Amino acid sequence: MTPVELSRTVLGAVRRAVDDGVLAVAVPERVKVTAPGPGGCGDYATNIALQLARPAGEPPLHVAEILRTRLVGRDGVRDVVVTGPGFLNITLADAAGVDLVAEILRRGPRYGFVDQPGGEAVELRAPCEVRAVVVMDVVARLLRSQGVAARTSFGVSTSTGCEGGLPVGEWMSVLGVQGGVGEGAASGEASSSPPRTVTIQPVPAPASPLHLGRDAARWALLHPAAHDRPRISDEHLVQREGNPLFRVRYAHARIRAVSRNAADLGFRAEPGGVEPDGGPARPGGTLTPPTDTPAGSDGTPTHTGVPIPDAPHAQLRGDEMPARTRIGTSPGSMDPVATPHPLLHPLADHPRVLAQAAAHRAPDRLARHLVSVADAVLLLLPSVLPRGAEKPSAAHRARLALAEAAGAVLAGGLSLLGIDAPEHL
Repeated sequence: MTPVELSRTVLGAVRRAVDDGVLAVAVPERVKVTAPGPGGCGDYATNIALQLARPAGEPPLHVAEILRTRLVGRDGVRDVVVTGPGFLNITLADAAGVDLVAEILRRGPRYGFVDQPGGEAVELRAPCEVRAVVVMDVVARLLRSQGVAARTSFGVSTSTGCEGGLPVGEWMSVLGVQGGVGEGAASGEASSSPPRTVTIQPVPAPASPLHLGRDAARWALLHPAAHDRPRISDEHLVQREGNPLFRVRYAHARIRAVSRNAADLGFRAEPGGVEPDGGPARPGGTLTPPTDTPAGSDGTPTHTGVPIPDAPHAQLRGDEMPARTRIGTSPGSMDPVATPHPLLHPLADHPRVLAQAAAHRAPDRLARHLVSVADAVLLLLPSVLPRGAEKPSAAHRARLALAEAAGAVLAGGLSLLGIDAPEHL
């Protein structure tokens, strides 16, 4: 169950409570669900009871209990707990994470895309400035991914140049901009409705990014929010942990390498429950290069080390992780429970991120989301392959499936940003 589906489930509980006459409120248009905060539990939490308490004239805890009884037992919901002044903490059914991973692997990089056109048409316009044109290019890709027919255009003074004198040809050849083109929705069918005109005008780039090359230049222009001034510097080329673009591309390359290693060891991805690996921690402060392991070795990628002082990705054993992020255990307990892997949250949230990035014309939301996915999967990867004489098990196959699902999300997201998702790095 994705956050969007869970939001609809909670909204349905509110609607049933109103229909039953136990809540006298107007049914809201949407319900926001998030990861549980301090003191919370389960997979997701919502403060909808607190929002409805005042208009209902009821204590928040009473409203929360009304909604809890209408959520427990619904498809995909395993348990609902009320905490604090009236927060609903929802635990999904055990199979929810397995189904999510299977769905992502089935859809591949198109996970989160809308396959059917929605009948909407948008014409995007931008001033002839490099950042505006690149952002417009990505917004068009995002809109098409959500079933919207999008066209792009920008002001030109001649057939080969823009206002300001920078040739359009360089933007197309170096940055991959598809200027002045129109395409239909994701299905390839164009909308018959009149297009809605939208102007894209972020804070201009302070300098030309062309010397950075396509991937780094696009990231430098897209990662900051539209109202922020982008930094055009060589920092986007540095292959170190402090560079978010490197982390995202590195994570994808590492996932591909792990998949190749798994094939050499004779096993493949199968969605399932992900438990703690229980193996020894690797030395902290380094990111393992995504180098293919020679056949016949123990299956662990060569640890030559990319020195990164105090890296937040230092690999930890399950018993060394903080209680709230420990894989397969609940806070304050070392007993295995159905707690989902932390990576499942950003994976499940990917369709919502794409929809919001398209609706708000904000590619930066997608860029930041990809960083979150990359950071989460880098913690998982050291436990995917068997160690030493260990034989591949169902747990290894499940971890590989989860990692490959993250790889599909990273590949699809980078493609929308117009950035290469490398097989090797």
